[in-house]
Order: sequence, then structure tokens, then C-alpha cells
Amino acid sequence: MTPTPDLSLAAANAFLKGAGLETTVATGEEVVGHIDAGVDHHTPWGVVHGGVYATAVESACSIGASAAVLDQGMFSVGLSNHTDFVRAHTEGRLDVRAWPIHQGRTGQLWQCDLTREDGKLVAQGRVRLQNVPMKG
Repeated sequence: MTPTPDLSLAAANAFLKGAGLETTVATGEEVVGHIDAGVDHHTPWGVVHGGVYATAVESACSIGASAAVLDQGMFSVGLSNHTDFVRAHTEGRLDVRAWPIHQGRTGQLWQCDLTREDGKLVAQGRVRLQNVPMKG
């Protein structure tokens, strides 16, 4: 059986630590987490950088898609990421939730929403992924 990778923020590389996605649920049917957004995520104009949203979308969708095929000795890699930035955000918790739209033998399509504490949508994205075999 293929070991499950450590998805904790503590085990992440510097880039992912900077984005700050804390994952609380990670299955092949749903990924849930949050980002505590603040000044470290800002553009020079004082709002959260769109790259943070795109990174959260890519990460959450990739985690879920990979969890869905892990028992087959595979993981999933993003082929495209389309993230829409709906409204500006400066600081505070952003809830992240991703779920599959389509899960096929060779590919998957996942959607991800980022919402602020009042439930309003801040960003939304879709990632198309390819299932690939693990090496070794």
C-alpha cells in the first residue's frame, strides 16, 4: 500500500507555507481547510494576492484528486487551473472547500471555493488533473 503523504503545513515547502493552507479534511470526495490571511499575503496595495487564491485552489484540488487515486498507486497533477477572483480580501480566515466535478480513469475535474467568514465568495477555481503512476 502506498503511504499517505504528510499534508500538514509544518511539512510543506516554503512556497506552500507562505500560502498558508491548513488542510483539515482530505479525501477523494472533499478537501476542506482554511487560510488565515493577513499582511504576509498582501500585494503592495494591501489586499491578498491572487496567487494565494490560485495556489489554494491548485493545492486543494490536487490533494483531493490524488487522494481519490492513491489506492491505485497513482497521484494527480494539474493540467490547467482557472481561478476567478471575485472580491478583494485584506485579512481574516478564508475557508477553502474543494470537491470533484468528474473523476475518470485518467483524468479528473475539481472545483474549489474560498469564502470569508460571513460566507461570501472571495475566489473560485477549477482544476483539470491527470492521474499518473507513482514512481518506485
